[in-house]
Amino acid sequence: MRAGIFFTGTGPVLILTTYESLTDPKLAEKLAYKGIKKYIAFEISDELVKKRYGQHYKVVLGDLKQTDDLRVLDYDGHHVFYNFSFNEIGEPIYHDV
Repeated sequence: MRAGIFFTGTGPVLILTTYESLTDPKLAEKLAYKGIKKYIAFEISDELVKKRYGQHYKVVLGDLKQTDDLRVLDYDGHHVFYNFSFNEIGEPIYHDV
């Protein structure tokens, strides 16, 4: 499982995915289908995300309404932004339309 903060036009979103990388073109296609066509993504340690989100992390993974390859863990931009320090996130990945 990969975790990443995606900074979009409406603010940051924390996403979990089974794609091998946040640069996978199929992930970009999936996000575009959901209306996210331009973003800056930062990978975060899955273990750190589990630690910060606890039971909510488990609930989101168990939600059968979502697809297996992409799960939105947190869409509250303020919460996502302040839940991680800059030294806990990876290098930026830029995706433009």
